[in-house]
Amino acid sequence: MAEAATRRQPVRRLALTAGLLALSACSTVVPRRAPPPAPAPAPAPVQEVPVGPELPSDENRHRVALLVPLTGTNAAVGQSIANAANLAVLDTGGRRIRITTYDTAGGAAAVAARAVSEGNKVILGPLLAEDVRAVAPVASRSRVPVITFSNDTGVAGNGAFVMGYTPGQSIDRVVRYARSRGVTKFAGLVQAGTYGERAASAFLRSVEGAGGQVVSLQSYGRGGAAAAVAKFPAGSPYEAILIADSARNAAQTVTLVRRGAPTARVLGTELWNTETAITTLGALNGAWFASVSDNLYRQLAAKYRQRFGSAPYRIASMGYDSVLLVSRIAQDWRVGSDFPMARLTDEGGFTGIDGPFRFRRDGVVERSLEVSQVGAGGLTVVSAPPAKFED
Repeated sequence: MAEAATRRQPVRRLALTAGLLALSACSTVVPRRAPPPAPAPAPAPVQEVPVGPELPSDENRHRVALLVPLTGTNAAVGQSIANAANLAVLDTGGRRIRITTYDTAGGAAAVAARAVSEGNKVILGPLLAEDVRAVAPVASRSRVPVITFSNDTGVAGNGAFVMGYTPGQSIDRVVRYARSRGVTKFAGLVQAGTYGERAASAFLRSVEGAGGQVVSLQSYGRGGAAAAVAKFPAGSPYEAILIADSARNAAQTVTLVRRGAPTARVLGTELWNTETAITTLGALNGAWFASVSDNLYRQLAAKYRQRFGSAPYRIASMGYDSVLLVSRIAQDWRVGSDFPMARLTDEGGFTGIDGPFRFRRDGVVERSLEVSQVGAGGLTVVSAPPAKFED
């Protein structure tokens, strides 16, 4: 029987209330497709502080740099994050912070150096892991923290904090939920590459920690899923199978899995939450995956569409939440002083559009995740986000 998921219990954390009330009233995985456009007129662009040789002098506001790609392959994703960040500034009143947006497409290290030289005390972004590796040393020399939207935990540390949705936490959550539902034997399919390697490690660790058994774990490259599935033991000795890939690719793979394991429960990762067409993929009906809640995100998306005339990318919520985070800390952060980096690892954590979160000592975000079940009529929450973090 599904667990009740209608109301979340209070979480002890530093609440980022201003923006939320306004709404109520690896290598980094970047979405491959733009979300479907909304039938709305072209928006007026949000007015941002221009990046020029002489920025306005601020005596009452903190300088905050937003580093995202605004040109090139990932420009649409970067612009979506920037738009959401500016919505957060508007919703919080913008009285304590000034956001300046920098384009990382031309060289992340160079724009980071420029941002630091222009007096920015904290960097939000960049999006890509390779850009974080370039930016972090530049920022660290000036004691400027980097709150990146990457999901690559390998770039965390030395003043860099990973805010992206990480596969390890998603996999651990869904595995533990499956164990609570009686699943003991697991199989896994992971895509070749950095993401797959980290997913595989997390899967093995999570199943062992939950008291289960991995009977087979296979990796595959492009077009190689059939060969990987063929390596599974005959007789379907597993009760659930993790497919660490996009929902669309997972749906294609499930048809192969069903030939040898017709009743095995399919498990997915946080990647599935970024795909709006997931409920149209019939092969995934009944599958479970863990991700951040969409409850407040739907309100943000509606507000975004109203202002910008198109739907945001799902990860745009991180741009919004990062601004809420800095705005909350700015309430008692003296203008002109270094950013109080220790506040980022407050045990109580924070809350935002994507729900409760906090940064661990290693600089990796920890999130409160829900488990959803895929169905033809939509997604059903079968396990609500935990009411508190486990210390």
